[in-house]
Amino acid sequence: MDTYPIFTKQNKSLLAKYLTKEVFEKLKNVKTKNNFTLFDAIQSGIKNKDSNIGVYAGDLESYDKFDLLFNPIIESYHNFSKTNTHISNLDSTKLKINPLDSSYIISTRIRVGRNLKNFPLGTIISKEQRNKVEQLVSNTLLNFQDELAGDYYPLYKMDNAIKNKLIQDHFLFKNGDRFLETAGLNRDWPYGRGIFHNKNKTFLVWINEEDQLRIISMQKGGDIKMVFNRLVKAIKKIEKELPFLCHNRLGYISSCPTNLGT
Repeated sequence: MDTYPIFTKQNKSLLAKYLTKEVFEKLKNVKTKNNFTLFDAIQSGIKNKDSNIGVYAGDLESYDKFDLLFNPIIESYHNFSKTNTHISNLDSTKLKINPLDSSYIISTRIRVGRNLKNFPLGTIISKEQRNKVEQLVSNTLLNFQDELAGDYYPLYKMDNAIKNKLIQDHFLFKNGDRFLETAGLNRDWPYGRGIFHNKNKTFLVWINEEDQLRIISMQKGGDIKMVFNRLVKAIKKIEKELPFLCHNRLGYISSCPTNLGT
């Protein structure tokens, strides 16, 4: 199988493995309804020769329009073939696990990536659309009550005291990742981005980092079920107000194929 000649022997990514001349010719003029192209999808992998994956999606349609490239990458990474269908199961009552020994476990964190229905992904989202996502998500989160109640901190006007505290708590995400940069995910930084956390700092949402939402539940110790229950509760409350982008075969959609599924 001959890969497309833009790659050198140094390229070990799944993109370099599966973008054959034949696949390139078939997909080079394809566009999604958001005008996302093959060239948009492969920019990061071309410019970063040490990429492991090398592709990013622009919208839900990308996974179908460019399936000749995406499907073998997904199968290789997830052992998930084009005939498989992902089943998302967030029923916490079926999680059969006892708390782990906290003398060995410092903390437990479970997180998921989500993107909003009817918006393109971060690779091609416009500044106005990104700001709208921030507004919709932050307003929803600020209405949460009880254990999930908290505050939202936009990156663009974050003062040094809050910034240093969030860094100290390992909460702050930052600019500078070259893989995300070349995929178009860092445009208009830091506008349209921010961090929400509850008062106990056990529930956290990153807005418009790599995906539009990174929803995180965490706490000291090894009570996995408690952490998972909190995560599921938060996910359901957000999705009730803001439907998520979901593929009928691949599950919840992310900009990078590595994060597909649940």
